[in-house]
Amino acid sequence: MQRRAQREQRDQRAKRLNRVLVCAAAVPVMLVAAGCSSDSGSGDSTDKAAEAAASASASPSPTVEAAAYGKLPESCKALSKKMLKDLVPKSKSGKEGKSDDISTRGSCSWNSLDNNGVKGSQFRWLNVSMLRFESDATRGAADKLAGQYFDKQVQEAQAVEGAKGVKTEPVAGTGDQATAVHYDLKKKEGTFKQQTIVARVENVVVTLDYNGAGLAGDKTPSGDDMLKDAKKAVKEAVDAVSEANGKGGGKAGGAPSKSASKSPSESPSKGASDEPSKDTEASPSKKPASQS
Repeated sequence: MQRRAQREQRDQRAKRLNRVLVCAAAVPVMLVAAGCSSDSGSGDSTDKAAEAAASASASPSPTVEAAAYGKLPESCKALSKKMLKDLVPKSKSGKEGKSDDISTRGSCSWNSLDNNGVKGSQFRWLNVSMLRFESDATRGAADKLAGQYFDKQVQEAQAVEGAKGVKTEPVAGTGDQATAVHYDLKKKEGTFKQQTIVARVENVVVTLDYNGAGLAGDKTPSGDDMLKDAKKAVKEAVDAVSEANGKGGGKAGGAPSKSASKSPSESPSKGASDEPSKDTEASPSKKPASQS
């Protein structure tokens, strides 16, 4: 009986030990399963983040069309000798304006004084300035920026202090768009006839100022005649821009581009902030008499 009781006790202890071992073995299995489940969730999150990053990098960055023109002609050679002889016959040479980058901006001016002594004198002043724009991913295409600056130049010409009889008219056959502003400006020396023509060809804006007066009692020049001369001169300057870029001047008389503004009165945007400095572009319409 005693042996039987001892065997039963040993059997019971063995059963309890087996249950403990089975339970102990089951614990790591659960931990491994839990670990796999946790790793799987982390992997899914990482994969989603990677996919999102890849998708973002695959999105195309904003681009703008490259500028059509990459350089400017020499400002003092933008007009032919014949043209200069007609507009400023007594001028010996042009005065080139200051520029930190002649491929982006340039200007040149000419003075002419036909002094007839006691019979008076005929004064003429001519200035040509050019400004070229580059395309910018933030601000927009170069021809659009040039169009905005074109509008600003026209508006400034229309708002000159002291101008009398201001008239504005389109100029056909010159670049993609061109506008003439003309008026009288009375000074103590006499009445000055001012012609300002702003033209755009692609991403370049050309501004031509031409004024004249009869000094010391000489007769005032014809504004209509001066306007005709100014229109011829600005077309020649626009052609020079096209020729400098290997375009043969064909654009100057061609059809307007799609970006051409419909009205010179449209408000300019910040593209106009690239206008030439006071050192590079004179303001003849405000101080014509000072050129004599």
